[in-house]
Amino acid sequence: QVQLVESGGGLVQAGGSLSLSCAASGRTFSSYGMGWFRQAPGEEREFVAAISRDGGVTYYADSVKGRFTISRAGAQNTVYLQMINLKPEDTAVYYCASQLSPYYSALSLPKINTYDVWGQGTQVTVSS
Repeated sequence: QVQLVESGGGLVQAGGSLSLSCAASGRTFSSYGMGWFRQAPGEEREFVAAISRDGGVTYYADSVKGRFTISRAGAQNTVYLQMINLKPEDTAVYYCASQLSPYYSALSLPKINTYDVWGQGTQVTVSS
């Protein structure tokens, strides 16, 4: 069974830091691009960051550039999202996802419709 499990969310004050992890199983995830997305109440799910299957290419939403860092540990089938200088507008449920195909180009990484496996999400709340 293909599965993604996120962890590391929580409550933090503005300016603080959190690190999210996504543990993958049931697929050779090192062959797939991986991404982080988030969804705030009443909002659509939006792209946050993504990383290519070899880790050589990363993409970030403009709103998180310079504050968030995505990385992956292929041997552990784990993807990370390090978040610093958090802002109240970063409050959302954060989802890890895996792309549908190992043959997508890196240009597809920010495109939500290229992802087919999703985790259950982890809540991040940033207080002002």
